[in-house]
Amino acid sequence: MAQPLAERLRPKSLDDYIGQKHLVGEGAILRKMIDAGRISSFILWGPPGVGKTTLAQIIANKLETPFYTLSAVSSGVKDVREVIEKAKSSRFFSQASPILFIDEIHRFSKSQQDSLLGAVENGTVTLIGATTENPSFEVIRPLLSRCQLYVLKSLEKEDLLELLHHALTKDTILKEKNIEIKETDAMLRFSGGDARKLLNILELVVDSDSEDPIVITDDKVVERLQQNPLAYDKDGEIHYDIISAFIKSIRGSDPDGAIYWLARMVEGGEDPSFIARRLVISASEDIGLANPNALLLANACFDTLMKIGWPEGRITLAQATIYLATSPKSNSAYLAIDSALELVRNTGNLPVPLHLRNAPTKLMKQLGYGADYKYAHDYKDNFVKQQFLPDELKTQSIWHPQNNSAEVKLKEHMKQLWGDRYNE
Repeated sequence: MAQPLAERLRPKSLDDYIGQKHLVGEGAILRKMIDAGRISSFILWGPPGVGKTTLAQIIANKLETPFYTLSAVSSGVKDVREVIEKAKSSRFFSQASPILFIDEIHRFSKSQQDSLLGAVENGTVTLIGATTENPSFEVIRPLLSRCQLYVLKSLEKEDLLELLHHALTKDTILKEKNIEIKETDAMLRFSGGDARKLLNILELVVDSDSEDPIVITDDKVVERLQQNPLAYDKDGEIHYDIISAFIKSIRGSDPDGAIYWLARMVEGGEDPSFIARRLVISASEDIGLANPNALLLANACFDTLMKIGWPEGRITLAQATIYLATSPKSNSAYLAIDSALELVRNTGNLPVPLHLRNAPTKLMKQLGYGADYKYAHDYKDNFVKQQFLPDELKTQSIWHPQNNSAEVKLKEHMKQLWGDRYNE
């Protein structure tokens, strides 16, 4: 039985690799490293079908180094450790580190990712991770800090047309057939920038046509597919454009748009728990203090989904989606933590004021630890003015309440307590 077209055409070298010129084109950063024969660990982030796995295999071939593959869906910590041991025994001093390629690395648990740290840090393996999810959310910080991040883009129209031409002229099976591509709009539109989908569509149309010549038109493509090819791949990969549209519809307070994109994900076979996690994130990032109940409902949605399963879980997702989309919006907490992190990075480890320090020993008390601290509950309204920031930042303002009814009340309360500090 012949391999699928997408496998038969999988590039073996960078010269045959289509797309991602910003990374592997002449003079691009990743191309330079590959040509130099030395690469550092990195993560490839991009939508399905843009060449993440292929690029990792090409690199391993080019560097002539052992290549190990793990799938985050089916591998555990034990598998990771076994591969690392194999990598140790297969490495020669003059050779580049063995490459460990982990597909869908965003699905690795924290313990699985932790088990990689030592091997990546000491160079036992060079890690190449592939993910369709934002690594800053899904990959633990210590591992992310040890890897470069390269973003792969959906293939452009010119890339897809080049791929079609390549398939018709280079594939051992297709080049023997008399194929005329009269129209390409439908194939390009339905592929969504996904090379694998495009080749699957081409193969489906060709295999279902007994005419000679085989003339490919937009109508024929639509007729042959007989399904919504804009849906997700059924292997559970995430189409980042649709989840992006979903979250942006919630953020933009459009319940119709949000419920439509939810339906697209449900119909496409998306992992329901992934949608629920995104709702929890949105509840904090986009609604936040404007409606704190949104986070409670999003968490309740997640818990309920785990209890009742599918397909009834779609109703719970719909309820939470509409609630979040129709809630007032605020990102003041999101901005506050990012502002505080930036402040910490710029000012370093400033000392904790003495009055805020614990004094569990006699020596610490003698040194002034905890002295002059005022216990808020000993004062009227359970509040007393005192300094809680380091001395260098004592006048710094970090959280800025926004103009919604909930935060207006919070701001008024803060003004009553702190006066001028919240009079902006």
